[in-house]
Amino acid sequence: MLRDSLQRLNAARRKRLAVVLLTDFRGEEHIFLEGDPVEPPFAALVEGAFRSGRSMAFDTIDASGFLNVYIPAPRIAVIGAVHISQYLTPMARLAGFDVRIIDPRTAFATRDRFPDVQMCTDWPVDALMADPLDRYTALVALTHDPKIDDFPLAEALRTGCFYIGALGSRKTHAARTSRLAAHGFGADALSTIHAPIGLDIGASNPAEISVAILAQVIKALRTSSRQTMPA
Repeated sequence: MLRDSLQRLNAARRKRLAVVLLTDFRGEEHIFLEGDPVEPPFAALVEGAFRSGRSMAFDTIDASGFLNVYIPAPRIAVIGAVHISQYLTPMARLAGFDVRIIDPRTAFATRDRFPDVQMCTDWPVDALMADPLDRYTALVALTHDPKIDDFPLAEALRTGCFYIGALGSRKTHAARTSRLAAHGFGADALSTIHAPIGLDIGASNPAEISVAILAQVIKALRTSSRQTMPA
């Protein structure tokens, strides 16, 4: 791999951007970031690679070689260091997700309750400025507190997170969507929030609710219209 290609790949990884490295058998390398315009003869190849998320060999009239696809690892941002979070975080990590918890309430966000979990006790507005959401992140809001949940929900809608879910009854969610609508979000955007959160499996305790949430996150990851999610 050429030095310039490696530097550009590393820069894309740091920014959590999907990228394709195209290497033809003549030794030439081309880097394409998702969303960038791609000119023929590689446009269809690169677009197909982003859709599938899979590296592949290619052999066309114009060139032959290999496409390497680099997709950011899926992660879950959990808003709220609550009882559900204590079950959800180890389950999600076992399922292969990077997980972080954001909760400014230091009485809840403690190492005793969440050992070995990335945790931030800043307010979400500050936490998400330092480490922004992206479309490879699931946002799970669990505090029931608008002062804590509303900002990250709005950021998730703006960013296009592949999953957005919020704990609460239908009445609670109706009030939530009214607040978000006042900030300019339309009905289509608000309909992407899963609330009540989790698949309907009749969950009745924090562990079962965590299973329902994680199942819904995985379903969103694997059935998303964004086919660039990692396999």
